[in-house]
Amino acid sequence: MPVISDPYSFNEEDLYVDLRSIFGQPLFLKCEGFNFAGSIKLKPATEMVEAAARAGVMTPDSVLVESSSGNMGVALSVVAASKGYRFLCVTDSRCNLSTRLLMGALGAQVHVVTEPSPHGGFLGARLDYVRRQCARDERYVWLSQYTNANNWKAHYRRTAPAIARWFPRLDVLFVGAGTTGTLMGCARWFRHWHRRVRIVAVDTVGSVTFGGAPGRRMLPGLGMSMRPPLLDTSYVDEAIQVEEADTVRACHRLARHGFLFGGSTGTVVSGAIDWLTRCDTPSPTAVAIAPDLGERYLETVYQANWIQDLYGDDVLTDDVEPHADSRETRSAPSAWSPGRRPQIPRS
Repeated sequence: MPVISDPYSFNEEDLYVDLRSIFGQPLFLKCEGFNFAGSIKLKPATEMVEAAARAGVMTPDSVLVESSSGNMGVALSVVAASKGYRFLCVTDSRCNLSTRLLMGALGAQVHVVTEPSPHGGFLGARLDYVRRQCARDERYVWLSQYTNANNWKAHYRRTAPAIARWFPRLDVLFVGAGTTGTLMGCARWFRHWHRRVRIVAVDTVGSVTFGGAPGRRMLPGLGMSMRPPLLDTSYVDEAIQVEEADTVRACHRLARHGFLFGGSTGTVVSGAIDWLTRCDTPSPTAVAIAPDLGERYLETVYQANWIQDLYGDDVLTDDVEPHADSRETRSAPSAWSPGRRPQIPRS
């Protein structure tokens, strides 16, 4: 029985869902939502705050500040509350209401940006606001999850080794791409492992992370309106993009089997199932990372009117199943050529 005295000491690392019975493909889903922040972001949040404290940049008067579309904001709210720091989360209007209320309940101040920057979108507007706050008041300490190496180091030290313990014959790992902290930490760790693991980044259509055209993105979490500073594509074998409508379909299919996951998880699962459907290698050992659970998405991904207004009346049918021809696939640098079926080199 675990007994803890601070909320970041507990994180369920070893829970996986076998999705074969739901999607007909060999895929294990690593569930990262069972901690007091409700998402994988608790690990980098803790790492970044503790690194800042070790570096001596934190004082009793310091105010942590960070730009976040949701989960990192909640995670930092948890860590800040536990350690006695004040915290300002700068988010935007796409952030779920339940997420904003949760941060407030944890004692954080929440500033919502309502207008996108002409050149940087909502992310650019959020970063501009953070910079203005830091310039006018030296008490603000900006952790900058987009450039902070402790973001990816948290996953290098914890997430990737945890996967390797249970899947010593892992062939392919699917990781959603937001700040790319999880992606980079896992990719770097597996690069030096005893066997080759194919790293597939899963992004959303409308994101520019891997060179795609900018477009509307309504779901928080994955995707960026600028190239993530942490991203090093030399560690990524392939990048695929998923339409948000397919994200919604995957979430609802999982929910009909009793698994309520968040939008980022739906994107990763949808992309992974499509990839495995096209894969020529029989029965690869495949793992996908599920960043969070679905309770914070009840007013969006799981709300019929919201879905219909954004994606049309025919997004959800009685038999929701993602189809390979309904999403766009892009290749990352040094990835397999478009039009070829993916294969996994055996070591």
